[in-house]
Amino acid sequence: MFLDEVAVYVKAGHGGAGGRHFLREKYKPFGGPAGGDGGAGGSIYLQADTGLNSLNDFRYKKEFIAPDGQNGLRNKMAGRDADDLVILVPCGTIARHAATKKRLADLTKSGEKFLLARGGKGGQGNYHFATSRNQAPAYAQPGLPGEELRVELELKLIADAGLVGLPNAGKSTLLKMLTNAKPKIGAYPFTTLSPNLGILPVHKKNIVLADIPGLIEGASSGAGLGDEFLRHIERTKIIVHLLDASGWSGDPAQNYQTINQELKTYSARLAKKKQIVVFNKIDIPESAENIQKFKTKFPKLETLSISAATAQNLDGLKEILYKTLYAH
Repeated sequence: MFLDEVAVYVKAGHGGAGGRHFLREKYKPFGGPAGGDGGAGGSIYLQADTGLNSLNDFRYKKEFIAPDGQNGLRNKMAGRDADDLVILVPCGTIARHAATKKRLADLTKSGEKFLLARGGKGGQGNYHFATSRNQAPAYAQPGLPGEELRVELELKLIADAGLVGLPNAGKSTLLKMLTNAKPKIGAYPFTTLSPNLGILPVHKKNIVLADIPGLIEGASSGAGLGDEFLRHIERTKIIVHLLDASGWSGDPAQNYQTINQELKTYSARLAKKKQIVVFNKIDIPESAENIQKFKTKFPKLETLSISAATAQNLDGLKEILYKTLYAH
């Protein structure tokens, strides 16, 4: 199951306590205080990793605790700082404070890092507190606690183009034919239950395509698969709106309006994104008449006709994608 929302608990390490030691060496009977400083507790970072494309790793592990710093040692030797804990997340992950809902980070680039919880500072050893009136202090500072909080992680996939359309429009087949992706394909609605990513190489550029699970009327308010995956279209640069030209999924013109209304209802930004309108299944005889009816209703709308199943005119789609994304 694809996981794109999860809440986790993080706790940075406690700083080590300062040492309460005294110098005891031969020929140095009055060596004095010699407790070293405590080491810092480990901090917790989020780091974006291109090798991940979901939050599934957090399904069973939702608590992350960094190690504590070492206590101060003898002879004014400081305790060792604890290692930091780095939590890997997919590119496109947003972190929010669970209680306040404040956005803490939005990691979109590979290797991008964010300090989520700072480790506690180590305490000072007792030698820092020696004075002329108290030459043998037994006091040393305790280490400070590390930060702790509950964090909500939300993933919005990063892709150049998002494939949208009603169930059975042929998005998964198209993704499979254009890229190295291997989505599940079936002749029934909602075969795709989670977004799929694929890489399309065109003219020495790699175009990232995202197959967004089929939307239906009312998706923005929870119908069908609901608005669960609409968030993933927000980060795409363009939208490839795939229409079933055969008419098996209903009137293409009505379907086009239905999907656009759902995008608009969910987000005004989505409604303004550049769209490439593509008719699929032109290998089916009824498609020609349906396409003509659509063009009569939307005469100024530029469209492209393909067959994902037979690979007809896929090269034309590749060129349009390339020119739309890279031609200036």
